[in-house]
Amino acid sequence: MEGVISILLQAGLTLAAGVVLAGGICYLFRHGTSHPDYRVFRGEPTDLRSVAGILHGVAALRCRDLIQLGLVLLIATPVARVAFSVFAFAMERDRTYVVITLVVLAILLYSLAGGLSGGLR
Repeated sequence: MEGVISILLQAGLTLAAGVVLAGGICYLFRHGTSHPDYRVFRGEPTDLRSVAGILHGVAALRCRDLIQLGLVLLIATPVARVAFSVFAFAMERDRTYVVITLVVLAILLYSLAGGLSGGLR
């Protein structure tokens, strides 16, 4: 079980890093010569505030959305590890750890959803 979890974490980190790197290179090629204007604050675009918006932006080949997708994958990696642990403990018929891991998974998902205020949609 530990070997599979190790591979899961390594693959998730490698995939996330590759996606962020590809998005960063894309962004530098498209916007690397432009000068930032810090006199006016511009918040993040609304399309970067939801997973659906990020996926739509990636489909439209927008570099910032690709970077954001890599960050979402990075956050999803340990969540996938906890979800896999639920199934691994269930296969071992260890009910105590299944319940504990399900509680941890519920807390993670609740916090990613932003609690009651709404986070990643």
